[in-house]
Amino acid sequence: MTMLELDASDFEKLVVDELDLLPDDMVDGLDNIVFVVEDRPEDGTLDTLGLYDGVALTERGQYGFGEMPDRIVLYREPLLAICTNLDDLHDEIHITLVHEIAHFYGVDDDRLHELGWG
Repeated sequence: MTMLELDASDFEKLVVDELDLLPDDMVDGLDNIVFVVEDRPEDGTLDTLGLYDGVALTERGQYGFGEMPDRIVLYREPLLAICTNLDDLHDEIHITLVHEIAHFYGVDDDRLHELGWG
């Protein structure tokens, strides 16, 4: 199987397009969060598709101005490695975004699996 090839700027455009397609009630509550595309995780693995780096809404106490933004990272190379065409890539980016946004809202992996998003 050959890995799907897409350069960083084209990949980022797909991520933005998928973000725009998400339901308003999912994205309207995203406060102080940035979306980032990186080639792969620091450990170099291709097993991690995305990462939520921050403090979930359910765990925040005093969370005020001046806080560093939380990050949702999508890893380009692992996502490309599991996809054989652009349709697959759109689907995987969508699933990864929903998965990481759910972590922002305090939904853990076990609950995501129950909901079919794991």
